[in-house]
Amino acid sequence: MITIPTLQAKWAFSTRRVARADAVALDRDVAAARPGDLVLARIERIGSHKRLQLASGAHSDLWEGDLVVAACGDRYAADQFEGRGEIAPEGCDLLAGGGLLGWIESRHARVSPPTRLVPLGRPIDREGVALSLDRYARPRPAPRRPAAVIGVVGSGMNAGKTTAAAALIRGLVAAGVRTAGLKATGTGAFGDLQAYEAAGAAYAADFAEDGLASTYRIPAPRIVDALDALLGHAAAEGCEAAVVEIADGLLQPETAAFLAGPGAARVGGWIYAAGDALSALGGLEVLARTGIRPMALSGLLTRSPLAMREAEAASGAWVMSRDELADPAPAAALLSEVRALREGTPSERAA
Repeated sequence: MITIPTLQAKWAFSTRRVARADAVALDRDVAAARPGDLVLARIERIGSHKRLQLASGAHSDLWEGDLVVAACGDRYAADQFEGRGEIAPEGCDLLAGGGLLGWIESRHARVSPPTRLVPLGRPIDREGVALSLDRYARPRPAPRRPAAVIGVVGSGMNAGKTTAAAALIRGLVAAGVRTAGLKATGTGAFGDLQAYEAAGAAYAADFAEDGLASTYRIPAPRIVDALDALLGHAAAEGCEAAVVEIADGLLQPETAAFLAGPGAARVGGWIYAAGDALSALGGLEVLARTGIRPMALSGLLTRSPLAMREAEAASGAWVMSRDELADPAPAAALLSEVRALREGTPSERAA
């Protein structure tokens, strides 16, 4: 064991719940790291990620030679990297700007090679136990949830899910509803949470609150368990509604398992975000196989009036732009529909 230079290191956003004072020494056995474990590493070569999201909620430029503390974890990003949460002594990759380390399995052709690091060791406590995110999970709340839970799912990365989720939060808050913004799956990053907070969310959180660095390759029951914890925290904060974003797209393994399993039962109504009319129509068919009929469509397609008309004509669905979702009247109408679905009565919009 060697002492750890924690004061000189940049602690990533993924480590925000960690008590840094617990890291008193370093274990050189980096190959023993598992998803969620913390790793101290030195930047060897700057690649795709040139900045790191810090635990403080700010960005920091990266320089060769910088020391960083981040979490080991798997990454699923069709537009960027697919990576495995394993650390080799000879080097590792920065898989995500929020602070996720592992090695690249594949990358998008338009994305530069990853930022490369040299792992120095695993931070350990006075008893020699390696620090891991699950150790700092927020204490479990009472098993309850807000009265209305609205899910936002999309056709893939960058389909407009976070924009739709934040806009809906804005609309519900404007309608006088205390609302939470939650990220149930994906890779930890502060952009989503900051978007929820900027929209007025009374409570904004993701799966890291329950000790997960990411949800890729995490068993479905564990993901649902983490969502239950987030919903319990939201209810404890007095939130009447929660907007829950599901990362990536309908074909991503964890998303598909969530939608086809008990996770979907936690959600009272859905918004589906898509990039164009055809992906909207195809996504509705995929969702129909799981018994899900979204209340509305949104996403990047709403930037084009023509694409909106195409989607409406092809699907018969209500297509809502960012501004419509942020309007208290349509947002309240969606909330009423969720309540009607829960109670098994016709919604005002259906009537």
